[in-house]
Amino acid sequence: MLVMVVDSATAAVTAALARVGDDDVTLLAERVTVDARGAGELLAPQITAALADGGATIGDLTAIVAGVGPGPFTGLRAGLVTAAAMGHALALPVYGVCTLDAIGLHLPGRALVATDARRKEIYWAVYQDGTRLAGPDVASPADVALDGIERAAGDGAEKYADVLALPVEGPRYPSALALAELAADRVRAKAPGETLTPLYLRRPDAVLPGERKPALQ
Repeated sequence: MLVMVVDSATAAVTAALARVGDDDVTLLAERVTVDARGAGELLAPQITAALADGGATIGDLTAIVAGVGPGPFTGLRAGLVTAAAMGHALALPVYGVCTLDAIGLHLPGRALVATDARRKEIYWAVYQDGTRLAGPDVASPADVALDGIERAAGDGAEKYADVLALPVEGPRYPSALALAELAADRVRAKAPGETLTPLYLRRPDAVLPGERKPALQ
């Protein structure tokens, strides 16, 4: 079964083609561009390129897998709209995966996964041997409880390594293979498609014309 994987919750805009077998998942093609503000323009051509690289056509797809964040509003929304539109147009099930889970999936021991949330904050979650124990949430790096945590991963962990004071080990961005692995059981079971619910965790920076941001007290 062939699945298209898309993720735009971090600066790494990702489109990939994966094969879900009876007991394994194989990455056939992957296109990744690190551009925090380019998801809207990058995803469609990267999807086309991943299909071509993998020797497949859009009609060969069985399902769509999408990272649902957490992530900044504009970038995350681009990926989810693209995934939902593909699923609707092709009558394919769409499955959502927490983007932090894809970074934390293969980390040993107790680990913090942190991605850049801008505004001097991180999106974070804590994992024990790949299983999420806490989060996802958003906070200042100095406000995250780190008791018992052995290592950290993610671009937020790298950016705030001096504050977190943890060894940074593991992927900086989510891999398409891990996203596919986390959705594989649903793909194999031909589970009903899901409504993609974005993990924004806070309101967007933008406001409608005529609205005012509240003044600081």
